[in-house]
Amino acid sequence: MELTVLALSFTLLLLLGVPVAFAIGLSSVATIVVAGLPVAVVFQKMVGGMQVFSFLAIPFFVFAGELMLYGGIADRIVRFANSLVGHVRGGLGMSNVIGCTLFGGVAGSPLADVSAMGSVMIPLMKKEGYDADYAVNVTTHAALVGAIMPTSHNMIIFTLATSGIASVSVMSLILAGLVPALILTLCNLGAAYYVAVRRGYPTHGAFPGWAEVLRAFGASLPGLLVVVIILAGILSGVFTATESASIAVAWALLITTLVYRSLTWHNFLKACAKACKTTGVVLLLIGISAAFGYFMALYEVPQLTGDLMKSVSSEPWVIFLMINVLLFILGTFLDMAATILICTPIFMPIAMQFGMDPIQFGIVMLINCALGLNTPPVGSVQFVGCAIGEISVGQVMRSIAPFYGALGVCLLLVTYVPAFSLWLPSLYK
Repeated sequence: MELTVLALSFTLLLLLGVPVAFAIGLSSVATIVVAGLPVAVVFQKMVGGMQVFSFLAIPFFVFAGELMLYGGIADRIVRFANSLVGHVRGGLGMSNVIGCTLFGGVAGSPLADVSAMGSVMIPLMKKEGYDADYAVNVTTHAALVGAIMPTSHNMIIFTLATSGIASVSVMSLILAGLVPALILTLCNLGAAYYVAVRRGYPTHGAFPGWAEVLRAFGASLPGLLVVVIILAGILSGVFTATESASIAVAWALLITTLVYRSLTWHNFLKACAKACKTTGVVLLLIGISAAFGYFMALYEVPQLTGDLMKSVSSEPWVIFLMINVLLFILGTFLDMAATILICTPIFMPIAMQFGMDPIQFGIVMLINCALGLNTPPVGSVQFVGCAIGEISVGQVMRSIAPFYGALGVCLLLVTYVPAFSLWLPSLYK
């Protein structure tokens, strides 16, 4: 009875348009009332869920990303990417993919990535004769790489969502995301080039020469070094993964104020306000999801879900495919943090039971969640891209298949070839 109330109330509140955090909280309270437990249990679980030292990394990584967004780093990355591949057929699309990947590495947020790079690249591509739907699709899909880059705060959220299930270190997850990020970038480049050739987009001049590439790289290098600093610092033991987030903020401030001198006081205040708002939303989700997770564990939701899946098939590849499909569907309705916090306790034990490593599952989860960010009805990354490109979501969806295919290839490779996500973490051990 209590499980039915939990599931139905949560689903109904989402359908009514109630924000996810409040839908989770209200469904938890409804379950408490039906079960006859004290309502204080919800608040105890909320407070306990947020009192974790590692959560300090979240506001710092978010703040670092916002400083990168408002500090003018995107323009220099665009120049470097364009000098590298801008001469290829559909070169601006290729430049867009490279630029989004590099900026995603320093910002760690798909939403910040599409906001920064989209504001520069989408209008430029439209001006050069590229269709708006192509410009938006290239940008929004390339921006998703930020979800599995070292500065992604969603990695922190996942490691904490695994508490009590398996031990997953932040460093292992950071290393695990590097090869899949490269694969995803190559898949996006392939999709961008395929559509550019199919539509007959032109080339844009000749290769400017390696001297220009090196000059553009030198201009963008200070901003890109944040990823190197984080990885080198953690691997060498100079600072922890949590402390690396504060290092990222300090480096972002240093670069944008003293090196580039592009961060104005007004934009600094905007970055502070946006980081505070995002952190508040994420921590609220984390706290309320802790209470929600308590009820899922109490009423054995993971076990029931696993039994249901095993009734369909006992083949690991079928189970992994079903997990991917379910994660993708749920990711289209929920925000990335909410999907991670709700679905990890349900699906991770099932994946582990059929032989998937927890670190590998983390990357599978993050890629699925990122794909959900670019799919209606929630699709925050897609909505931002469409707003910048001044095009409807419906028009973009009609030509999205090649880009979905690129992400699908990457997701299947990570799901069924463990070495792609486990090779680098194994070297670290």
